[in-house]
Amino acid sequence: MSIDIRPIAPDDVPAIASLARMTWLDAYADIITPEQIDYMLAQRYDHARLRAETENPQKWLRQAYLDGVLAGFAACETYKGEFKLDKLYIHPDMQRKGIGAALVSHVAALAREQGFPAMILAVNKQNEQAIHAYTQYGFRIRNKAVTDIGNGFVMDDYIMEKPL
Repeated sequence: MSIDIRPIAPDDVPAIASLARMTWLDAYADIITPEQIDYMLAQRYDHARLRAETENPQKWLRQAYLDGVLAGFAACETYKGEFKLDKLYIHPDMQRKGIGAALVSHVAALAREQGFPAMILAVNKQNEQAIHAYTQYGFRIRNKAVTDIGNGFVMDDYIMEKPL
């Protein structure tokens, strides 16, 4: 099996948005309401927004292919002075094949290149599968955060940190 990680280009946006929807429906169906899933997907995976992010030098978007098939993606950015892994999604059928670990390793290298001593992420407190995976990748829970995202919805997350 060969994992190939490359930047996300504007032409890749429809496939990335589709993969996001698939992974969110799989991961969050028992955690948050369908209305919140739709609301958050519309906020974060609007094609125009994603295209703009591919051209923003302050954001790093990467996609991973397993044997030539889109398997996952990651996005990271500088956020409040820290390096944040903002998105990490792996196709449900391709999880546990090293793709997440490869993307985290790639993102960690980007953070080190930028001189950051650690990277952070936010993960839903009820997403036990993701929390377990992040722990395996070297992240530890740093604190908790409840964030109002509008429309009556909140994100109830752990903030996790990985020393680099």
